[in-house]
Amino acid sequence: MNIANRITMLRIVLTFVFMFFLFVHGFWAKVFALVVFSAAAISDYLDGMIAKKMNLITDFGRLMDPIADKILVLAAFATFVQLQLIEAWMFVIIISRELLITSLRLFALNKGKVLSAARAGKHKTVSQMSVIFVILLFIVAKETMLTYFTWNPEWEKMFRTIIYSLMLVTVGFTLYSGVSYLWDNRKIITRL
Repeated sequence: MNIANRITMLRIVLTFVFMFFLFVHGFWAKVFALVVFSAAAISDYLDGMIAKKMNLITDFGRLMDPIADKILVLAAFATFVQLQLIEAWMFVIIISRELLITSLRLFALNKGKVLSAARAGKHKTVSQMSVIFVILLFIVAKETMLTYFTWNPEWEKMFRTIIYSLMLVTVGFTLYSGVSYLWDNRKIITRL
């Protein structure tokens, strides 16, 4: 396994570390969750850059990189649903798209075809990672205020409105990228 693929696998491990800290109570646990998520998100950029620069692009990497992204993103959104920060229907749309496209990619791989991630999918991933980062900043800010100062319920309403709006945009990107991926690969899909 080359270095780029090891970084991809590390992202999966970091996902579970991130979730652990997100569920632990206290200010520092939330800060560590943000740091671990940031490291995992940076690893997504690093593994691709290293694979291209060192000519280490493999079928394993093409398949596992987007799967590692999905594991990280879906774990975060599932946690946010449990923490009642996002709506469950938003998570259902996101996970449905991810399961459909990943299943299609695995089926194609079984038939000897590798379907790489599309540009719209990369924009969708950036959108999802960005909104997760904003939500984590909200969690850290709230925990900071609760621990060291005081928390104003008006801030809660404002942050929740921002999160809801950003999630609507992210769900839109997610739906668009799924439909776009199916359309772009329609010839391959019909031959499978």
